[in-house]
Amino acid sequence: MKLTIGAVALLLTALSVSAQTSYPEKAVRVVAPFPPGTGADISARIVTQKLSELWTKPVVVENVPGAAGSVGAERVAKSAPDGYTLLFSGDAAMTTNVSLYSKLAYEPLRDFAPIMNFVETPNVLIVHPSLPAKNVKELVALAKSRPGEITYASSGAGTSQHLAGALLGNRAGIELSHVPYKDAAVAMSDVIGGRVTMFFGGSLFTMPQVRAGKVRAIAVSSLKRMPVVPELPTVAESGYPGFQAVAWFGLLAPIGTPAAVLSKLQQDAARVIAMPDVRNKYTENGGIVVGNTPAEFAAQIKAEIVAKGNLVRASGAKVNSDDLISGILV
Repeated sequence: MKLTIGAVALLLTALSVSAQTSYPEKAVRVVAPFPPGTGADISARIVTQKLSELWTKPVVVENVPGAAGSVGAERVAKSAPDGYTLLFSGDAAMTTNVSLYSKLAYEPLRDFAPIMNFVETPNVLIVHPSLPAKNVKELVALAKSRPGEITYASSGAGTSQHLAGALLGNRAGIELSHVPYKDAAVAMSDVIGGRVTMFFGGSLFTMPQVRAGKVRAIAVSSLKRMPVVPELPTVAESGYPGFQAVAWFGLLAPIGTPAAVLSKLQQDAARVIAMPDVRNKYTENGGIVVGNTPAEFAAQIKAEIVAKGNLVRASGAKVNSDDLISGILV
């Protein structure tokens, strides 16, 4: 029996897909573009542990911080598209940095194949317990009485933490001083130590410190209150309607990764996000489980590049030379 050219092509495609079903055959490296112990790192390790169990192969998290996730994203974008180097990115590297940084060494929509957005995390506005401000109104009044003296930490220019602080300053008409850190853990340490006034910290990383009484939470940056702390108001309902600055963490592969590998990754990602213990680990500290499809994730990134660009302009957020240097040299 003779095969047509089309039939031969279909057969070759089927053989190629079949050959890829054994993925992964070796250890997989997942780049988390923030330091250990941060929200991105915590989120990545929840997922990679489960993928390692499913695959019976090591899935190793490599922390590559810098420039609000852009250093790690660049490394993955330039890696071999074989499924053995993946990116567990925060939103900044894929969306905000497009508008905030004058030049990136990659293009999110061109250089990455989105797999799944696993979780969104509201930022929790925290202050040192000794600060005479127990809500947003009192904080704004304090800032107006001490222009330029109120400082806010972030884990880098371009992060949702940075934008939240800049947006609050812009909306409230107050002068806040941005203090970018290379590591959210150091930022938290300085808030606990009273060296920085306030911090919009990611909920996964921040809520344990709030529960321990080391910092005081006064508001959240999402449009809705967090179910785990329903008594904590949003910034939006504290006098600034529409105020929103949340982060998300998702898995992506370099563009050009074989379709069968991407399909395997998506299917197993869906299995992981459906696990009750995974969902509980995210939600116990205020995370909002997403678990979307590759097409939905791609559409989200595309839409947020525009929306976050508008937010950057509305907030007045800027990258100065110190921010850029501290990010690139991490």
